[in-house]
Amino acid sequence: MKILVTGGAGYVGSVTVRHLLDSWHQVIVLDTLERGWAEAVDRRAQLFVGNVGDPEALDEVLPGCDAVMHLAGYIDVAESQADPGMYFRNNVSRAQVLLDAMVRHEIGAIVFSSTAAVYGEPETIPVLESAPTRPISAYGASKLIFEQLLDWYERLHFIRTMRFRYFNVAGAWPDGSLGEAHHPETHILPRILQSMAEGQAVFEVYGDNHPTPDGTCVRDYVHVLDLAHAHLLGLERLAEGGEGGIFNLGSGRGFSNLEVVRACAEVTGCKVQVKVGPSRAGDPAMLVACIEKTLMNLGWMPERSSLENMVADAWTWHQARPRGYRTDDTATSAA
Repeated sequence: MKILVTGGAGYVGSVTVRHLLDSWHQVIVLDTLERGWAEAVDRRAQLFVGNVGDPEALDEVLPGCDAVMHLAGYIDVAESQADPGMYFRNNVSRAQVLLDAMVRHEIGAIVFSSTAAVYGEPETIPVLESAPTRPISAYGASKLIFEQLLDWYERLHFIRTMRFRYFNVAGAWPDGSLGEAHHPETHILPRILQSMAEGQAVFEVYGDNHPTPDGTCVRDYVHVLDLAHAHLLGLERLAEGGEGGIFNLGSGRGFSNLEVVRACAEVTGCKVQVKVGPSRAGDPAMLVACIEKTLMNLGWMPERSSLENMVADAWTWHQARPRGYRTDDTATSAA
């Protein structure tokens, strides 16, 4: 199949692009490179620098495509709280232009990277796909609104949709050639490893007053390669005429921030002292996925998603590319 991957120069996007190519699919990447890296895009893919909100760019890249993987979007919870309008413009308004272009070019399948942030503070753990969606951040709200748009485009324009609600993505390509490179970094696991790689003695966690066993946030982590494979399975399911739907992507296990710090120390042999900072607005106390629906319907397994394995692969990446994809002191973009 020929697939357009939006955001294919970012963390999840670059790994997914390589996995698709290794599975003998043809890939076109559309990315602004505002928060992505051209260096992360596999050379076998065709890279177009452009925005999903630009109809002319879409008219250039969509002809001949069989499906779309929409992975582009802003993902920083704190940033979304500070500037919600930017998130709704980028994650909703521009993305709707993509849907209209799909209708125009008669492309009938899309795989969308949504988020567990749509659940807000869940009533029960683990979280089922049928759980109420009450996001507590503008980021989560923007993803939920686009999911609702997909409902209407599926109903009125017969675009079949596969929506993956990511929990916390971690790890890297095992040889250290692709990995997470946000600048500044806000995700806890790469922040810990960066601190360790740079020899910093103190690491700050966001709050210890949450209603969890040790007071720090609890999250479900899934390896980025397992995530990429789920996208491949979802795409193939749609191509074979199977039903789409909403699926959680996680490991089904939760780890507190302090447990993640300890796992990083055990894997790397490095130690840091934990400092407790203020909690972040929009951060739920606990998010752990129920993945039974994904396992049963897609035949997917999170094979690489032990915490130790994700830390080890991410550590290989940080050691191989301590500056990520940056090549000079002035580079600032990441995704």
